[in-house]
Amino acid sequence: MHLVIPFAAPLSEAGQHALGELALPALDALLGRLTADPLNEGDEYQLSPPHERVLARALGWRGADGALPWAARAAAADGLDTGDLAWGLLSPVHWQIGREHLTMDDPESLALDAAESRAAFDTVRPLFESEGWLCAWGAPTRWYVAHETLADLPTASLDRVIGRNPDLWMPEHPAARFVKRLQNEVQMLLYTHALNDAREATGRDVLNSFWLSGCGTHQPDRGEAPRVLDALRAPALREDW
Repeated sequence: MHLVIPFAAPLSEAGQHALGELALPALDALLGRLTADPLNEGDEYQLSPPHERVLARALGWRGADGALPWAARAAAADGLDTGDLAWGLLSPVHWQIGREHLTMDDPESLALDAAESRAAFDTVRPLFESEGWLCAWGAPTRWYVAHETLADLPTASLDRVIGRNPDLWMPEHPAARFVKRLQNEVQMLLYTHALNDAREATGRDVLNSFWLSGCGTHQPDRGEAPRVLDALRAPALREDW
């Protein structure tokens, strides 16, 4: 069995302090029985976080930093026929817009139900389809788009951008300029949407943007997928050490 535990080694000083004070006898015993894979080195500014790089390697995928086709894989799992198209995951999100700071929240924090999500998706999809993009709804926080320009578009993983300024993670790529324009148009459409009026009236965060990630064409799994223990992901992204 291969195990991947995302966010098990926090980079922040607060996270390292919390980890240093923990007694983990069961984990220590388990680690004594396991053999570590070769080190996958990188830094915290790479578009693909370590656990995604390790998973891609285990699956036998090929792809540059930020160009691993997680969207196509998720779309297939959601029942879509991905074919030979290049897909991207379009995640509906809330951007906290301050006077001097912009932060992207976890899409799951919106707690969108299917009706809310589909209403927002149906509102923004004409913007993409008018430019020749294919759009598909997969789940409340998983929308998909397909277009030839996504075949080699590197994008930052959601796990890199959540809790950070999304503007700093936009790729320097010709196709990214179009994505940035669509983000602006989507924000204007959603600003006056009845969905957000209802959410504001009940004190909930509004859906005011999207994040594009996981772009590329579907790659078959050439290796066995490791077991992923992701219970640390949500608290780590909230910096809840």
